[in-house]
Order: sequence, then structure tokens, then C-alpha cells
Amino acid sequence: PAARGSPSQCSSIPYPPFAGPMRMSALEVHNGKHLSAERKAELVATTQAIATPGKGITACDEGPGTVGARFEAVGIENTEENRRVYRQMLFEAEDAEKYLSGAILDIETVFQKSTTSGEPFPEMLKKRGIVPGVKPHLKVYTLPGTGGDTVMQGLDSLAARCADYYAAGCRFTKWRSPLEIDVSEGRPTALAIEANMKDLARFALISQDEGLVPIVEPDISLKGVHDLETAVNVNVAVQSMLYKAMLEHGVFMEGSVLKTNMVNPGRDCPTSFTVEEIAEANLQVARRCMPMAIPTINYLSGGQSLEDACARLSAMNKAKTNEPWNFSFSWSAAIQLPVLDLCKGKGGEFPMAEMEALYVKALKSGSDAAKGEYEWAAGEGAHAGKEGLPDLQKA
Repeated sequence: PAARGSPSQCSSIPYPPFAGPMRMSALEVHNGKHLSAERKAELVATTQAIATPGKGITACDEGPGTVGARFEAVGIENTEENRRVYRQMLFEAEDAEKYLSGAILDIETVFQKSTTSGEPFPEMLKKRGIVPGVKPHLKVYTLPGTGGDTVMQGLDSLAARCADYYAAGCRFTKWRSPLEIDVSEGRPTALAIEANMKDLARFALISQDEGLVPIVEPDISLKGVHDLETAVNVNVAVQSMLYKAMLEHGVFMEGSVLKTNMVNPGRDCPTSFTVEEIAEANLQVARRCMPMAIPTINYLSGGQSLEDACARLSAMNKAKTNEPWNFSFSWSAAIQLPVLDLCKGKGGEFPMAEMEALYVKALKSGSDAAKGEYEWAAGEGAHAGKEGLPDLQKA
């Protein structure tokens, strides 16, 4: 009889294993093989510009509803012109280009113009050395049967929209996939992690084909009572699924950027952690699963104060040894909420000089943190355990 595994017994299996046409077609799109050399070079140039050491991203991509809520809280009317004027300040603030490598725009803002130069905002930003990008995803959808896990919508028409954004001057896109940790409810579910990370991979593949660097953003909320070890484990599970999906989809890894949450215990975790412990947790996640091909991680603030976010980012950069990545920021609320607070009691007007000064000061703090030069005060960046809750690590 034929030996086990001989060709006579395995005649229906291609030999060698990777000789079949389906295997080869899958390999054809590995790491952007379908992209031209010129396209790859353009994507790498944009990625490297975003990854400039000591510079970060100003995230100004909130939709009219989100911005409107922030405006109304400080007495500003939510009109398109007020949104345009406010964002013009964020883009044209004196010295902002010293600390910024990129700006994420809402779709509305992409097609608005500066009254200073008469140019569309993307063109004005590029002249200041700031790469303009856009948020192309649509609305969050709750996955039935998952207890509250969500996915982001907007992939169906993405290619056509990306072509329009590229023509308008944008050079990167950003897609957010929000998740929450709830250990008692078993969330995030494996289904939600897989669905969201594969969506991010498809988004990245489509964006690159249209000449736009994809910023993939798995965003695990600060909500919850989970401890730091649980946060590390979940973040590793999420990010490892993300990179696997990106590789399998044929995403050109060298032409992509990661924007992710800082690894933190849940906001209501009863256990206290130092800023150094939190920094080490973030380094552990990066070391365990971050591809060296992706040059930069731009962390989101995600409900942290500016002081805590700066302290944690600076501590990460101080603790780095031979890690090859740029650790920087992509912040919105942490920077902008204190700036908008200056509008309170001003009769519905923007105190632009004061706002610009505070904004640039915040950008400098982020830049210092991205270089490991931000010196935090006692308690900044640490997590103080919430009293009255059970300590899960001692239970």
C-alpha cells in the first residue's frame, strides 16, 4: 500500500501546499503588492511626515453635533461659520506647525476655506508643513446579540469618497473602531473584535488604493472597573487581530499609522497604579504585537486630562529602550475642552487671542511628552483607585 501522505493518497491536494491558484492569488496582494512603486513611495512619504519625532496630530474631526454640544456648553452658537472660524484658529495658530505633523478634519472642514489666505483648509495646512487628513467613517451601529458591542459603518462607498478627499488635498484618512471592556458581561466579544479589526483592514486597503495613508484606530474606552493587567490582555488581543487582518488583506504596512487608546485601568478600577506602571503596560502591548513596519503610534486622549495624557506619554518615551516606534499624540478633547472653556461668559464670542495662546501651550506640552521631556507634577498620570469598590486584584 502507498505510504501515508504519499502523492497517491493526497492527489487532490496541491503539492507543494502553496502551489494552488487560490493560495497564489491570496499572496499576490501581500503587503500592497498591487500598488505601484510610485503609490508606495507617496504613502511612505506621507507616513514618515506624520511620524516626525516631537510632532503630533491635532484631531479636529468631530461632526457638527459633537462640536455643537461643546459650543453650547460654553455659550457659543452652533453654526457652520462658527465651526469654520474656530477651526481656522486651530490650523493657523502661530507656531502650531512647530508641534504638529498632521490635522484630522471633519468632512465639512475639508471643503471650507481660510479667510486669511482664501485657500481651502487642506492646501493651507500643507503650506504650513501640516499633513491634512479626514475622517471618512459614518455612524456607529450596535451589533445585535453582543450586549452592546458596536461596529462603525461607511465601507460601502468609501473608495469613491476617498477619491474626492484626495482630490480636495487630503493625504490620510482615519477610521475609529470603539470597544469597551466589561469583564462581567464578557465584552468585548470575540465577534466584535474580529468584525471591527477586519473593517479597519478593509478601510486601510481601500484608502491606500486611493493614495491616502490609513490611520487605524482601535479605541478601547476608559469606562469600566477592569485592572491594568486586564487592559493589557484585551489590548493585545485587539491589536494582534488588527495586524493579522491588515496583513491578510494585503495592506502596505509601511504606509500606515496606528492611533490607539493608551492602555489604562478602567476609570472606576479600585486598584491604584503609578504613571510608570501605566507607561510600562503600554510598552508591553507594543512589544508583544506592534509590527516594526509601522513607524508611529499616535495615542488618543480618550477622556484623559491633558496633564494625565502628557505624563503617561512622556513616561513611555522616557522608559523606551530599543523600541523602534515613534510614540506621539493625536488629541482632541484633552487639548480643546480647556481652550473652549475660555468662551464662558464672553457673550457668545470667541476670545481668539487667549484661545490661541492656550492651544499652542497645550500643543507644546504634547510635543514635550512625545520627546520624553514633559516633567509631570506629583500624581499626574497615575490612576487613583476608587474607594468603596472591591479591589479585583486582591479578591
